[in-house]
Amino acid sequence: MTSETIPLGGSAGTRHELLVRRYGTPGARPKVYIQGGLHADEMPGVLTAHHLCGLLDGAAVPGEVVVLPLANPLGLAQRVLGGAVGRFSLADGANYNRGYPRLWEAVADALVGKLGGDEAANGELVRAALRDAAAALPAVTPEDHLRRALLCLAADADYVLDLHCDGQASMHLYTLTPNADAFMPLARLLGAEAVLVADDSGDDPFDEACSRAGPELRRRFPGHPLPPGCQAVTVELRGTADVDHALAAADAQALLGVLRHMGAVAGVAPDLPPALCQPTPLAAVEPVVAPVGGVIAYLRMHGDRVEAGEAVAEMVDAATGQRTPVPAPASGLLFSRRATRYAPAGGRIGKIAGTVARRTGKLLSP
Repeated sequence: MTSETIPLGGSAGTRHELLVRRYGTPGARPKVYIQGGLHADEMPGVLTAHHLCGLLDGAAVPGEVVVLPLANPLGLAQRVLGGAVGRFSLADGANYNRGYPRLWEAVADALVGKLGGDEAANGELVRAALRDAAAALPAVTPEDHLRRALLCLAADADYVLDLHCDGQASMHLYTLTPNADAFMPLARLLGAEAVLVADDSGDDPFDEACSRAGPELRRRFPGHPLPPGCQAVTVELRGTADVDHALAAADAQALLGVLRHMGAVAGVAPDLPPALCQPTPLAAVEPVVAPVGGVIAYLRMHGDRVEAGEAVAEMVDAATGQRTPVPAPASGLLFSRRATRYAPAGGRIGKIAGTVARRTGKLLSP
């Protein structure tokens, strides 16, 4: 293992930097990039990455594995009245995992007239162009510098695992539809109860900035063979409070098993347990919305299957005593609940993985 620090520019009078841990040989394939804490108030991925590094320290790595246990020092430094605020930048309100640049647009222009008939050679050209496009991203604010640094580390990877969590939730994954099969071993080893897929979530999160280059370039250059390219996944490691050594160690073992299945780490790949779910269109995920404001009294647990119209919670107005049921908008798996127990009218208090894809536009939560 080698480590390095990458200073982030754009700040005046303060210093932020990324700590990068590298295993294996730079440039070896497959390259796997893993980060925790992009939403800096989500600690399950940070502790899991810590345990994974401990496992990798004693492993043979014929590929290359790059791990950032803490991917967002900017958000980690944000506190308001003692509370962590790591999902959104206090500078401009932007979500740290939304609005990433579409590198493939610059890459497509750079590749015109350069691709041939050799898939492997074309793949090398694509990876080099992605590295160049990431390095050329303009950066003024600290947030710009962070996004550029993360993409420079990840853009040429074969696999990207972005570790997150929800408020209160079952284990679940988000990935592009073409990548679903590649990440079913991960889903099976982690015990994921939902795998949510889309061709475009409408929000340009980090994982799609890495993985959409492959399908977009294949559409742009249909006459030239191209490898799958980077395949990325967002891993939602349950809820914000699911942080302890036992859970993190088990999740790290699952990630190590996936790295062995990918061929990045030597050793016997573990047997895959049965899948707990099949991929579900992200457009079929329905938000559960509070019809009125109040205290949330849940009637169903995350992980429960519910029927459309069934009350999953009540909104309680403590001043009047009024209780207003919150119906499930669709049948399916209630895989996520709000961690705090108050919501305003119109606030999202849960998510259901349904079966009918009827949503369009921005499909992810804010």
